[in-house]
Parts: sequence; structure tokens; C-alpha cells
Amino acid sequence: MNSSMVYFFGFLLVIAGLAYGAITLGVPSLWVGIGAVILVGLAIMNTVTSTKRPAPADGEVTRTTTTVREE
Repeated sequence: MNSSMVYFFGFLLVIAGLAYGAITLGVPSLWVGIGAVILVGLAIMNTVTSTKRPAPADGEVTRTTTTVREE
């Protein structure tokens, strides 16, 4: 399991804990569901931006392009 999946499952665990706490406090389940969906979306965005891409393998060429403008 790679680090991004562990990060995402950790987020889901936090969301589940918050949802359980909200239900215990008497928050209507509709609002708990809406909040959970929003938090899952934030978790996905945060997971994508927080995890690094793997380094290129030995011998693999990475190419970058540069645009030069003459004025």
C-alpha cells in the first residue's frame, strides 16, 4: 500500500470519528452526510496535492520543455 492510500485512509478515519461524534451529539443525519461528503472531497484534494510522485527509475529520461520568446 503506497503512502497516498495510507494518507487517504487516515483522513477517512478522522471523518468517521467526526461523523460518529456529531450523531452522538444529536446532529441530524442529513447534515452529517453533507459534511462527510464535503470532507471526503477535501480529503481527496489534499491527498493528491500532499503526496509526492515517485522518482524516475534509473535510466528513465525526463523531459522538460522551455519556451523562448523573442521580443
